[in-house]
Amino acid sequence: MAFRHEGQRVGLFVDAQNMYHSAKNLHGAKVNFDAILQTATEKRMPLCARVYVVTSNTSDEEEVFFETLANQGYDVQVQDLRVFSGGAKKADWDVGIAVDVVRFSSRLDVVVLATGDGDFVPLVEYLQYQGVQVEVMGFSSSSSHRLVEVADTFIDLGDDSNKFLLKK
Repeated sequence: MAFRHEGQRVGLFVDAQNMYHSAKNLHGAKVNFDAILQTATEKRMPLCARVYVVTSNTSDEEEVFFETLANQGYDVQVQDLRVFSGGAKKADWDVGIAVDVVRFSSRLDVVVLATGDGDFVPLVEYLQYQGVQVEVMGFSSSSSHRLVEVADTFIDLGDDSNKFLLKK
């Protein structure tokens, strides 16, 4: 576990789709996004907390969920689900998250990524080269082994399911 102290400026970046699908498929539960925010920023100075979501504009439940995230203290970034002519669907925030992290990183001591996506390994390595500590929060059984390996700290959300999961 990397060193934490009150003066650390921290930014949290949450890949909501990755967290949602991992919790649903592995545990049959929903993610407690408030617990992620509280754990990531605990005893530190949060400068930003962004969550990246995808909307299909098909239910009021989505709007309630997005409002709940905003009320918890997240800056909610929304992207429309893209549906292609063959019926394929795509919702990918990887580049958007990476750009935001780089944009904020010069003002941060710690970047917390809530994801298990191995596509973020080069971002983690870049941040570390810049002197930024990187913590990853995810479910170990669905997280990229390489991402877990390169992070300064990995917090396995599955280890404390009472805290990080909401039973349906």
